[in-house]
Amino acid sequence: MKQLLPLGLAAMMMAAPSFAAGDAEAGKAKAAICAACHGANGIAMIPGYPNLAGQNEQYLVSALKAYKSGERTGAQAMIMKPQADMLSDADMANLAAYFAQMK
Repeated sequence: MKQLLPLGLAAMMMAAPSFAAGDAEAGKAKAAICAACHGANGIAMIPGYPNLAGQNEQYLVSALKAYKSGERTGAQAMIMKPQADMLSDADMANLAAYFAQMK
């Protein structure tokens, strides 16, 4: 039984989706358009718009990809889909790294 536990953990880690961290400096250069709704410092000034500062990096990438693919259809999807459509996977990772490192 003790031998199975490490094997099981290794198998779970290998099955988990891989996530490549982005470049926060490159994300900062792309973030100007985000500031219109999410604030220059990642804190939204518009009620109902989410704060991006300090958000989980992998969550931000997943959210942007879901907007781009049309999987997210909530109230903000009409605004976010065109924004996400302009981003490459590297852009998304970079933006996520930038906002995640904010306090």
